[in-house]
Amino acid sequence: MKNQNPIFRGIATALVTPTTSEGIDFDRFGTLIDWQIAQGINALVICGTTGECSTMTDEEQLAAIKFAVDTVNHRVPVIAGAGSNDTDHGCALAAKSAACGADALLLVTPYYNKTSQAGLVAHFTAMAEAGGIPVILYNVPSRTGLNIAPETALELSKHPLINGIKEASGNISQVAKIAQLCGDELNIYSGNDDQVVPLLSLGGKGVISVVSNVKPELVHNCCKAFFDGDTAKARELQLEMLPLEEALFCEVNPIPVKYAMNVLGWNAGECRLPLVEPSDAHKAKIEQALQAAGLIKE
Repeated sequence: MKNQNPIFRGIATALVTPTTSEGIDFDRFGTLIDWQIAQGINALVICGTTGECSTMTDEEQLAAIKFAVDTVNHRVPVIAGAGSNDTDHGCALAAKSAACGADALLLVTPYYNKTSQAGLVAHFTAMAEAGGIPVILYNVPSRTGLNIAPETALELSKHPLINGIKEASGNISQVAKIAQLCGDELNIYSGNDDQVVPLLSLGGKGVISVVSNVKPELVHNCCKAFFDGDTAKARELQLEMLPLEEALFCEVNPIPVKYAMNVLGWNAGECRLPLVEPSDAHKAKIEQALQAAGLIKE
């Protein structure tokens, strides 16, 4: 019988990975993980897009996942980014991430070489079975050039290990169709901080958030208000989130959020090439948004 319980309900931070020129800064990483949990987040995504998995070696990625699992020590679920556009490579990453103790896997659609919808079913099925732990599909066509069709989401939802979908298509009509087709068989999470309340209103279980790197309580309170039935408060907090969201996506993620974390004193390091520092104009925009959100003083 399929376990339909969501991996988490509420907010999962898509965590930045603090780095130095030598590699991952594990001391800083541990401090950041503890702070996130203290702020009331419900899960952590390690080595997702925001965590710069695409410029990590497999060894670094698995070391980050293992460190996070050990540091979290079962306080919240740890969701490991383990996607690939090479199914064999993805299966190996899924198995090794599960062996590190991750609670679930976040698996992005194949990028660049892409595939058909039938290929998506075969790809995700193979990776889920290699990992042997619950899976959240990650649909972000703006990055991958490939969309998971609602009918494909329905087919995948029949697999006992495929538990949820992070929907970052930005297409609310598509999310509604997934919700209609899949019902309780697939837990839907917003992959966009500016669409948390719209997705929750369609039965979504929460958000995998970038904004929560800098202000987790705001995103947490938005979800909590909705779940508590205070939709007016949830809407108010969603709108309050918008300036931060706009600033943190003024350039490709995670360039702005990593800069913001440095401004806030987290010493998260620079993004790895090909990602570079934000432009001066965007630095000013990010700093203004942090100031307006009460995170830095004038």
